[in-house]
Amino acid sequence: METDTPGSPERDRYIFRDGKGSNGDQPPTNWENHFGGPAWTRVPDGQWYLHMFTKEQSDWNWNNREVRDDFLTTLRFWLDHGADGFRVDVAHGLAKDLDRDDLDDYVVWCTSDQPDDGTHPVIDRDEVHEIYHEWRKVFNEYNPPAFAVAEAWVQPNRQYLYASPDDLGQIFNFEFAKKDWIRDAMHQAIEEGIASAERSGSSATWVMSNHDVVRHATRYGLPQVPTSEYHQLTKDWVLRDGTTYPLDKELGTKRARVAVLMEMALPGSAYVYQGEELGLFEVADIPWDRVEDPSGHRTSQAASTKGRDGCRVPLPWNSADAPNLADPSDEFGTDGSFGFSPATRADGTPAAEPHLPQPKWYKDFAVDVESADPDSMLNLHRRALALRHELQTTDLSLAWLPEDRSSGKPDGANGFTGSTIAYKRANGWASITNFGADPAALPAGKVLLTSGSLTEDGLLPQDTSAWIQLR
Repeated sequence: METDTPGSPERDRYIFRDGKGSNGDQPPTNWENHFGGPAWTRVPDGQWYLHMFTKEQSDWNWNNREVRDDFLTTLRFWLDHGADGFRVDVAHGLAKDLDRDDLDDYVVWCTSDQPDDGTHPVIDRDEVHEIYHEWRKVFNEYNPPAFAVAEAWVQPNRQYLYASPDDLGQIFNFEFAKKDWIRDAMHQAIEEGIASAERSGSSATWVMSNHDVVRHATRYGLPQVPTSEYHQLTKDWVLRDGTTYPLDKELGTKRARVAVLMEMALPGSAYVYQGEELGLFEVADIPWDRVEDPSGHRTSQAASTKGRDGCRVPLPWNSADAPNLADPSDEFGTDGSFGFSPATRADGTPAAEPHLPQPKWYKDFAVDVESADPDSMLNLHRRALALRHELQTTDLSLAWLPEDRSSGKPDGANGFTGSTIAYKRANGWASITNFGADPAALPAGKVLLTSGSLTEDGLLPQDTSAWIQLR
C-alpha cells in the first residue's frame, strides 16, 4: 500500500494542507513564494504543499521530531568529516504557525516591514531558537566547538537571538549591506551591529555584499537614493540591463576601497564575498535567455526583477583566457572562461562554458592582472587583511574619536549629510573615513594605510579612509 498519502508519516515531514473552495482547488493561503508564483503546489491526490521558495524546495515540517533528528544526524556527519561549521541559509524561516485565521494578512517574505516581536507566521518566529539550541548542543560536543553563522534578514533588535552562545553563535549583520553611501546611515549600522553583538555575547559581523545583493562597487557608483525597501534603485537598474541611471565606475571603485578600511578595522568578523576583493561590478546586462536565478522568471509585473545572477558570474582568474568575441561590439563571448573552467576535460573533449556568461571587461579585473598592480583592489585587500591580522586585538571594544562627527550640511553623496566616521580600538589603532566635501584633519599618529592619496598638507579627502596608529 502506498504510504505517501494524506495523513501518512512520510507526508508529515513536510507541510501539506487541504485546499480552499468546495473542491479544494484553491490554495490554503494567498501567498506567493519568494521567487514569484504561488507558495503552494497541488499534488495529484488534491492536497497542497508549502514552499517558501521554488516548488522544488518544499518546506520541512519542523514540528516533526523525525525531521529534527535527521538534521542532527546530518550535522554530526559533516562535523565528523572535518567541517568547522555551517552557514545556515534562511535561518529565520524554519519554525511556522499555520493554525491561525489571519494568514492571508501576511506575505511569505518581508524585510523592512517585518514584525519585530516574533509573531509572523513563517518568518523569524521565536520557536526557531528551540531548534538551534538543539544544534548548539551538538556543536559543543566537538573540540573546539563547531562554528555557525545565521543568514537571517531580521530586524536589528532580533539579531542577538541568533548570535547568542546557546544558539548559532553569529549572525550576518546585513544592516551594513543594506545602507547607501551616506555617513549617518553607515554610522547607524555600525552602532547597531556593535550593540547587537554586546547584547548576544557574540562577536559582531560586517558584510558589504553577498550573493543576494547588487555588488557594492556598483551600488556606490549609482545615485544614492534611500528607499523603503533597500536597493530599489539598483534593482531597477539591473532589471533594465544597467541603462536607467548613470554608473560612475571610478567613484564606485573609490568608495569600495574606502569601505574596505572602514569595515576591516571594526571589531569582530568581516565577511568578504567572492569578487569584492577584485572590485567587481554587477553584470547587469546578462541576456535574458541566460538568466538562471528563479526570481528572474517571475510572472507578476508588480514583482518584476532580473534576479541576482549579476553578482554570481564566475570570477576572472586568467586574463589570457578571455572568451572569443564573434563581433568586437559583443559584450559576451565563448570558448574562454578567464581561467574559471579548464579548456578541455581530462579525456580531451571541450569543457563546458561557465554557467553564467562573463563580460569582456572582466579581463581588466582578472587575478593575474590585479596581482601585478600594487595599487589594485586585490592588493589593497591583501594589505588590509595582513595589517588587520597584526593589529587586531582580543579586546572588542570600540571608542568614537573626537573627529567622529556629522557635518549637518548637504556635503555628502547626492546632497546627504557628510563628514566623518572615526573610531579607535583598544590598542590605539584607529580608522577615519571622510564622507564630506571638506578635507578632514587626521588625529596625531602614524598613518598605516589609506584607501587613496592624502592632500599635500596631510588631510583626508572626501571618500577616503585612513588607518592610524595613534600617539
